[in-house]
Amino acid sequence: MAAADQPARGAVLVSGAALMFASMGVLIRLASLQLPNEQVVFFRNLFGLLILLPLIVQRGIDTAPDGLLATRHPWLHLARSLFGLAAMYCFFYALSKLPLADAVLLNFTAPLFIPFVAVLWLREQVTARVAVAILTGFAGVLFILKPGSGLYSWAALIGLASGAFAGISMVTLRRLSATEPPMRVVLYYGIICTGVSVFPLLWSWTTPTPDALAYLAGAGVFATAGQYLLSKGYGYAPAAQIGPFTYASVVFAGGYGWLFWGEMPDWMSAAGTVLVVVAGVLAMRR
Repeated sequence: MAAADQPARGAVLVSGAALMFASMGVLIRLASLQLPNEQVVFFRNLFGLLILLPLIVQRGIDTAPDGLLATRHPWLHLARSLFGLAAMYCFFYALSKLPLADAVLLNFTAPLFIPFVAVLWLREQVTARVAVAILTGFAGVLFILKPGSGLYSWAALIGLASGAFAGISMVTLRRLSATEPPMRVVLYYGIICTGVSVFPLLWSWTTPTPDALAYLAGAGVFATAGQYLLSKGYGYAPAAQIGPFTYASVVFAGGYGWLFWGEMPDWMSAAGTVLVVVAGVLAMRR
């Protein structure tokens, strides 16, 4: 059986990636209890870049034709990294203010924004099925946002912004993937995000405790493991077939939220979750 014809194995790996990402969310929330958001984002990027250090040392950083940084699309790398970084700032803020499952779910609204970006940038057409999926998804978002509930709604809007920024970053990544190898994309992302996230530390530095550093290092490990499992899983089956299993992150996050913080969704959040997941699966499969 060919590697790309093993959907069961791919689904298991993608579900494992979902568990890694939910676990990362737990550690980010714990770190956010001690450190400002700007610092959490910086250390998350720094530890992610350090994980790539052995590869960088082995191959070296150069701009020769076969070098890690050899690219004809520096501006696309910059755009992908900056939008991804903006999504990270918003997502980590939401993790510190919202129930864990809600924050993760709002970040996973990215597939609902991708068609808008694809229409405006790539001039792609939106099918009737995708349009229905988008409307269904944003109906679910309204349940989660709970308009009129004050501060909670603002935090949820920032969580929703993380999904929008992530969607733009994904479309940019789609353009890059046509010519750029994955490791080059990851390396540019790590360098740019780490470099840019240094600047907010000038006004938001707090000396981290050993516990906070351990949480952030663990978050970096979980995130890297999740990315590896995700890319490995997509090697066994098409993304449209097994991509919906990434929404298992919402289930795992809900379990973590209940286990560690006693968070239980109300009926509006539960209904919104169902609508967003159904819409995301439909949009992803198209």
